[in-house]
Amino acid sequence: MTPVPMTTSVPTVNIPEASNHRFWDRENSFLFATSAAFSTADFVITRNNLRNGGQELNPVTRLFAGSTAGLAVNFAGESVGVVGLSYFLHKTGHHKLERAVSMLNIGSSAAAVTFDLARR
Repeated sequence: MTPVPMTTSVPTVNIPEASNHRFWDRENSFLFATSAAFSTADFVITRNNLRNGGQELNPVTRLFAGSTAGLAVNFAGESVGVVGLSYFLHKTGHHKLERAVSMLNIGSSAAAVTFDLARR
């Protein structure tokens, strides 16, 4: 009796075209630009409100609110963090979450800008 060699077959995974996209595609570029624009608006309005005696309500941003440079570092870091987290999610195949990070940041910055403008 001759032993039969065992063969291992590796299943193929069909990745849909929509999830196999380049990181800097049109949609991500638009989302990152929009996120950066809202972060910039949030920075400008927050800085003006703080100069006019306002108070920072975000406890994390409050740590940097003592100076314009500190505030700029906070908002720039926020933008870099959005791109970095999105890239990590892209590389790990979580393409819906990759785009959701930018959308969440856009929503929170838009809400902050709206709140700050309403409180002027």
